Amino acid sequence: MNPPRLAVLGSGQGTNFVALQEAILHGALEAEIVLVASDRPEAPILSRAAAFGLPTAILPPSPFKTKLSPEGELALVDLLRRHRAEWVILAGYMRVVKQPLLHAFPHRVINIHPSLLPEFKGLRAWEQALAAGVRETGCTVHFVNEQVDGGATIAQERVPILPGDTAGSLHARIQAAEHRLFPAALRQVLEEEAARNVR
Repeated sequence: MNPPRLAVLGSGQGTNFVALQEAILHGALEAEIVLVASDRPEAPILSRAAAFGLPTAILPPSPFKTKLSPEGELALVDLLRRHRAEWVILAGYMRVVKQPLLHAFPHRVINIHPSLLPEFKGLRAWEQALAAGVRETGCTVHFVNEQVDGGATIAQERVPILPGDTAGSLHARIQAAEHRLFPAALRQVLEEEAARNVR
């Protein structure tokens, strides 16, 4: 059986993408990344993907800051289909995913978010947690639906907030947790899907 085909979308450094690709290379995640795409031409995730020898793409520019245009979203769906992607993995992708993509990949779009959802949705969640004065936060892997950070939770890892934490120190510890959680949670989802297909 061929491994599941993943497309990864990201807007930034791509450290979660690297964690997934290294898990694949080390045999901890049975999957294949068939495309890495970004809405930012200068995003380091693209050069990191190229260093692994993976196909990359730059998404069309959008007049909207937080989402692609409807035409851009349809172009993204076409791009993913041309690469025969089966799952869409959001790894630091900073645009809201809309209906064309969700309709094309029902229950097959997965995101990681730097908080214990449903707490602290949206941008810079670690800063929200610090400002709220809570004792712990963490990260969540979840399915994506039309509500921002509102899809069903797959897995979470807790991260304590320590005395003297800054936004930078807390974010670094959350990212370390993300790099552990994301490959493990994705493996769980793909194994459950494979088991359903066998039955």
